[in-house]
Amino acid sequence: PRPYKHFCPRCPAAALFLPSRRYMGAVGSSRVMCDNVPGLVSRQRQLCRRHPEAMLSIGRGVAAWTAECQHQFRRHRWDCNALERGQRLLGRVLQRSSRESAFVHAISSAGVVFAITRACSQGELKSCSCDPKKKGSAKDSKGHFDWGGCSDNIDYGIKFARAFVDAKERRGKDARALMNLHNNRAGRKAVKRFLKQECKCHGVSGSCTLRTCWLAMADFRKTGDYLWKKYNGAIQVVMNQDGTGFTVANKRFKKPTKNDLVYFESSPDYCIRDRDVGSLGTAGRVCNQTSRGMDSCEVMCCGRGYDTSRVSRMTKCECKFHWCCAVRCQDCLEVVDVHTCKAPKSAGWISHT
Repeated sequence: PRPYKHFCPRCPAAALFLPSRRYMGAVGSSRVMCDNVPGLVSRQRQLCRRHPEAMLSIGRGVAAWTAECQHQFRRHRWDCNALERGQRLLGRVLQRSSRESAFVHAISSAGVVFAITRACSQGELKSCSCDPKKKGSAKDSKGHFDWGGCSDNIDYGIKFARAFVDAKERRGKDARALMNLHNNRAGRKAVKRFLKQECKCHGVSGSCTLRTCWLAMADFRKTGDYLWKKYNGAIQVVMNQDGTGFTVANKRFKKPTKNDLVYFESSPDYCIRDRDVGSLGTAGRVCNQTSRGMDSCEVMCCGRGYDTSRVSRMTKCECKFHWCCAVRCQDCLEVVDVHTCKAPKSAGWISHT
């Protein structure tokens, strides 16, 4: 069994900790720490002061969802690396009610759920522990078992994430706030979707006459893969007439469920450097000459062409299994062609102001 153990008004709450993690642990007073995190609304500062140790967990959640966002978009023109260039550029992306904005809100909300839930199970937070409801005996398709170990307290993680992340949107119930709240919830639900039951058998020679089981979150990559599919199938919506919800922009598409991502406006093409839309452009991006997908040189480079350079790198080769139990490889020098997108004729930033 698992042991116990620069201000951006449209950025999701979790993203605010990207420039602000230096405050975590560096300041003794929770009030001073929370007052120095830029961009928090009143409710978020209250939660920060009440649960200062949770802010450290949120910082780890930020690292997790940022890495996952960059992994999922690694073959696309917008590769989520705007997050590393500062909040101002990220804010430009999120000012648009686009599919990218929908994904960032969902994955960042999911990251907070995952980090808080994990911290509860590891005994890092005073306000929670393992799931208190998973006690006594239960039954599944394989028979009876006893709850034991430490079940991940996903309900607490969802409750905390909803209170903290959604607080930024609940101040104003405009159309954009409703979109963000919908996508935040979809992200939280995605983490719970992959909660799985793990068991350990007890009995003679490993027989499963007795089982001890607990609930555990899956690796965050599963949540990222699921939300990536939802991004690709995101539904464009418009506000309904009374302003209380959505209706599909194209009547041929189905109404979005609580698990779907929704957006209002189409995305820019992200081909060129454009501050107004938060685009870094694709000049210098590595492309795949043989691919027919989004990472192909034709698509990635937006028809501008690409440069090819020959580079040498060390790789493992001639690997052999040795009894018992090791795999030994040789270091080999490999020469490969690397293709990078050409810059447009005007390579500077484009601004519409």
